[in-house]
Amino acid sequence: MRRLPQPCLALITDRSLCPEGTLVARVEEAVANGVNLVQIREKDLSAGELYKLVSELKEGIAGRAILIVNDRVDIVMAAGVDGVQLPENGLTTSSARRIMRVGMGIGRSVHSVQSAVNATNEGADFLVLGTIFSSRTHPEDTAVGPALIAQVKQQTRVPLLAVGGVTPQNVAQCMEAGADGVAVISSILGAKDVGVATRDMKDALAAAWAKRAAAALATLLGQQREDDHDNDQR
Repeated sequence: MRRLPQPCLALITDRSLCPEGTLVARVEEAVANGVNLVQIREKDLSAGELYKLVSELKEGIAGRAILIVNDRVDIVMAAGVDGVQLPENGLTTSSARRIMRVGMGIGRSVHSVQSAVNATNEGADFLVLGTIFSSRTHPEDTAVGPALIAQVKQQTRVPLLAVGGVTPQNVAQCMEAGADGVAVISSILGAKDVGVATRDMKDALAAAWAKRAAAALATLLGQQREDDHDNDQR
């Protein structure tokens, strides 16, 4: 799988948020306006229906974004997309690797530090961590807050996307905590204008990323000045 852009804006599909028959067009619009990764997550579809949807999205996206499918390694293989997103307690990463073609990527959904460490040790290419904030699409899930992002990043070395209630107003909290990007559903698909919503999220994400990079550079320069001063005193 292609390396995830940094910062990465991922879109998880939920056709229940879209007027009937418009999911493919709305995802294409989101990709045209800055989505880097699309995760197809339509659990209620039959294998045949899901394969048809994946094939339509693959054609519509035309390589402009990474395309993965939730859980269904068989559909990933049949459609020839970029990879799979495995649930926390789903198929093991090693089992998925044995089935999938070389170069296909594996993401793992995690909800705790230990799960993230386990997924990393098993060879997951990236993690999706949540639920960070209260989510309209998953109201039953307890929000863990951005502090968990920092805890996971201290223990892992693979890209991490924050998911769950992420909006342009709170995305900076995820980036400050160390996320490499975010995954959203309703913030884009539930919007009246998908293009505007995507650009708003993309702009907020880029601004938060730039602020974090500037802070990291300032810290590095400060440390270098301290080191130079210490050397001068010797």
